[in-house]
Amino acid sequence: MKLAAMENEALRQLHREAAKQYEDFKSLGMSLNMARGVPSAKQLDLALGVLEALHARSEFANSNGDDCRNYGVWNGLPEMRAIFSEMLGVPAEQIVLGNNSSLQMMFDAVCQGYVKGFGGYEPWGKQKKVRFLCPAPGYDRHFAVTEYFGIEMIPVPMLKTGPDMDIIERLVKNDETIKGCWCVPKYSNPTGITYSDETVRRFAALRPAAKDFRIMWDNAYCVHDLTDTPDTLLNLYEECVKQGTEDQVLFFASTSKISFPGAGVAALASSAKNIAEIQKRITTQTIGPDKLNQLRHILFLHDINGVRTLMKGHRDILAPKFRIVRETLEKELGDLGIAKWSDPQGGYFVNLDVMNGCAKRVVELCKQGGVTLTDAGATFPYGADPNDSNIRIAPSFPPEEELSQAMHLLCICVKLAASEKLLDERQ
Repeated sequence: MKLAAMENEALRQLHREAAKQYEDFKSLGMSLNMARGVPSAKQLDLALGVLEALHARSEFANSNGDDCRNYGVWNGLPEMRAIFSEMLGVPAEQIVLGNNSSLQMMFDAVCQGYVKGFGGYEPWGKQKKVRFLCPAPGYDRHFAVTEYFGIEMIPVPMLKTGPDMDIIERLVKNDETIKGCWCVPKYSNPTGITYSDETVRRFAALRPAAKDFRIMWDNAYCVHDLTDTPDTLLNLYEECVKQGTEDQVLFFASTSKISFPGAGVAALASSAKNIAEIQKRITTQTIGPDKLNQLRHILFLHDINGVRTLMKGHRDILAPKFRIVRETLEKELGDLGIAKWSDPQGGYFVNLDVMNGCAKRVVELCKQGGVTLTDAGATFPYGADPNDSNIRIAPSFPPEEELSQAMHLLCICVKLAASEKLLDERQ
């Protein structure tokens, strides 16, 4: 029965039972952090061959004869760029490799816009107002980058097809202060949504008032499928070429959740014109990336087929955890009408929407019970969820038994927060 339809006494009884279960969980003394989408140790073990790839090797040259121990090769090894070309759908010669963090490459790209500008236009930092579109719920670290530079963030609702393109098209057409839009197009963080073909085509067809507008296309989960029927994402670069808008997009990806988050390889891709502009910054900033790390990834992965094989191992570890999340939510909350959640085909998160006004309370209760979740509101610009309803679940790190316990606690906390709110409203 739905909680809202319960008589007061039945609702009080449910609250008492949930409170008793909650105290029992607290007595277990759990200490589990599920605040971030962190690969588990078992997942990291899948890539140990990366560390062994250079063992006892006497030659450290790539196919072009570059000694990977030395300076140079500003844009990264061609073999690794070829792998990212398959992942991103952008020509390898238009890809630049960084070190482990694609987030750093995104930060640097925004910094370039802010300090030097794009395409010869005035730097954003010298303009009176600069604003970014932020699909929400979305990735909190994206929002942190724009907030760091003092860029005003405009939330855009996420639909089942991706961001609300009616709103995006209207805003960018008429407002030259809007300089960019954050996107996680496949298995979006945290909703798990993959942008529809129509959404991708509408992004490619944007004609913004700001000529220095940039779409930040963070394809972080492009190979992170969890099922036999994975989502497919239309190639934005190819659609932009058709429209003549390829200069408007910066593409990002990394091996952070493929090999090692702390020692992976990141990539930035764009049009040939943009890459020529980016080259001036990067060759001033560094004399070259960590090519030995790129080389050992090449020796371990070989090509895109090696990536796909490795990702099957990740899937075998992650899929049962996502099943635990789904089945626990269905069993504990399915008939109560106080929550809804996503069932993604890939990525790293499950999106949970609880009763309006309850997310902060749920997260607080979970923390007191020994489970740390992402802060309520973190998936919205400035941490301001207008409904106080959204919670991001990150099931990757804990072992299955601990995850099951944590999910039971989360469901108890959802019941407690909802019943408290309903009883208060009936006073």
